[in-house]
Amino acid sequence: METIEHSEYVTIGELVRLTGVRYSTLKFYTEEGMLPFEQAEENLTRRYRRVESIERITYIRQLRDRKMTIPEIKKLLEQDGEIEENCQDK
Repeated sequence: METIEHSEYVTIGELVRLTGVRYSTLKFYTEEGMLPFEQAEENLTRRYRRVESIERITYIRQLRDRKMTIPEIKKLLEQDGEIEENCQDK
C-alpha cells in the first residue's frame, strides 16, 4: 500500500483501495468523462494521476453528499473546465 501511496500514477483498482469508492462507481465516473485518465499504449491500461484523481473523487463525493445529481455534477465540472472534451475511451 505504501508504494501505491507514493506513485504518480495508479490503476483503477489502486484508486479503489486508496479512496474506498467502488470499482463500478469509478468506472462510471471514467466513462462519463468525470475522472480523467491516460492510457498506456502497450497494454491499454488506464492510468490515473494519483493526487489529482483522489482530489477529484473527493470533490465528486462532496457534491453527491449535497444531493447533486450526476448531470448537475458534470455540468459543474464542465463549467470549471474540468471534464475532458475528448474522453480517450470513446
